[in-house]
Amino acid sequence: MLDQIKGLHHVTSMASDARQNNDFFTRKLGLRRVKKTVNFDAPDVYHLYYADEVGTPGTVMTYFPFPNIGKGNPGTGEVGRTVFSVPAGTLGYWEKHFAEQGVTGLKRETLFGENRIDFDGPDGDSFALVEVKDDKRLPWLKGGIPGEDAIHGFHSVSLRLEDAGATEELLKFMGYEVIDTAGNVKRMAVKDGNGADFVDIETLPGVSYANLGAGSVHHVAFAVENRAKQLEVRKALMDTGYQVTPVIDRDYFWAIYFRTPGGVLFEVATNEPGFDRDEDTAHLGEALKLPAQHAHLRPWLEKNLQPLGD
Repeated sequence: MLDQIKGLHHVTSMASDARQNNDFFTRKLGLRRVKKTVNFDAPDVYHLYYADEVGTPGTVMTYFPFPNIGKGNPGTGEVGRTVFSVPAGTLGYWEKHFAEQGVTGLKRETLFGENRIDFDGPDGDSFALVEVKDDKRLPWLKGGIPGEDAIHGFHSVSLRLEDAGATEELLKFMGYEVIDTAGNVKRMAVKDGNGADFVDIETLPGVSYANLGAGSVHHVAFAVENRAKQLEVRKALMDTGYQVTPVIDRDYFWAIYFRTPGGVLFEVATNEPGFDRDEDTAHLGEALKLPAQHAHLRPWLEKNLQPLGD
């Protein structure tokens, strides 16, 4: 069993409109945009990162807003819901705030003894806020949400799988253990994590495979401290039979990717070097930052990328 993985690093999804996406996360959820860059493989598409003040691993929601992308159809083989941590006793504030902001899909529920509110993103994305006592992570305090109510980072992701067995075994190999079960949902947790410590597995036999599109999660990334730990994880996964990509430099972290038995794309990302490698912390996410291989496209991109309205 591995011990290098310390919880979630980031979650990357797809959107249909960059400006709408930016507005939702910075104004309705009160997160900070910590990076405005482009997709490495499709540089005419933004890659937007939203997080706490500095982009701490375990707080980072990222998006590829593809213009004219079709809407995703939920199903199995995907991340079903991304869940954020908020302080205990704050769901009343969020219900009122979401109602005022026109956020849809609001539903109160209790799962594994935790109070939560489900809600939809602008493309039908599935989200929830869950009340967590004593989350020591510091929220972003300049996003228009009172500090005592603000999001601290991720709590968990849920995986929708037709058959959970092989993915559960994979997560156990990655250092997670089953800590609770509620109906068709198993909760798994990693010890000594970064606060974003849980993965829920929802088993849905007979449900068709998801068709990814706007509102779908593209991949979920797990955090390791550095490149040395990442290489240890890569070797262990490959020795177990997984097809893992070479290490890829994503400018703000190093990444490896592999497909899970249930169909979900997993990434293992380093905590280093971080989002302040090319911007001062006070100005994260303000300027358009480009990977070196796309720097020559700057004049065209600055003219043609959709303005974000900020």
